[in-house]
Amino acid sequence: MKAAELRQKDVAGLQAEIKSLQKAHFNLRMQKATQQLANTAALRQTRRAIARAKTILAEKQRTVGQ
Repeated sequence: MKAAELRQKDVAGLQAEIKSLQKAHFNLRMQKATQQLANTAALRQTRRAIARAKTILAEKQRTVGQ
């Protein structure tokens, strides 16, 4: 998901998105551990997507707090 799409979501939506991305990342890690993961680049992509969503969430919470 792109940053522009994430910025349109509210705080609850971002938290749900982060939770689903973390679950997907966990599943990818388990596939890697059992040597079933064909696309290892997916780990990097999900990790960066989580970081992107967390950054936007922190921005939104900072602006709401002010």
